[in-house]
Amino acid sequence: LDDILVEAFAVVREADKRILGMFPYDVQVMGAIVMHYGNVAEMNTGEGKTLTATMPVYLNAFSGEGVMVVTPNEYLSKRDAEEMGQVYRFLGLTIGVPFTEDPKKEMKAEEKKLIYASDIIYTTNSNLGFDYLNDNL
Repeated sequence: LDDILVEAFAVVREADKRILGMFPYDVQVMGAIVMHYGNVAEMNTGEGKTLTATMPVYLNAFSGEGVMVVTPNEYLSKRDAEEMGQVYRFLGLTIGVPFTEDPKKEMKAEEKKLIYASDIIYTTNSNLGFDYLNDNL
């Protein structure tokens, strides 16, 4: 993946601009590189964490193993999947969110398997943990 990092980041930056009207700043590209290499990029509220993540998420989707974007709550997972999903779908990728709008309605195992087969999955840490336990107990 490192061999195509520059090109992949350039493609997703252009897609961000065309689809969202936002073009990642150089500092956001630096944060994206840090994230791609498995390190932590500390960013304050309003500094564009969600936009920054589009670059390493897109690049790592090429691995074919799926990419998980883990957020602290369902609201952010749904919001980010909807907003950033526009970019990813434009680039030919699939997006999944493994929970329903109605917390009282349980998603079937077959539905979840299809969602987890997406190129990019937006979820929460607790949802991910419970899904793992349900699948492995």
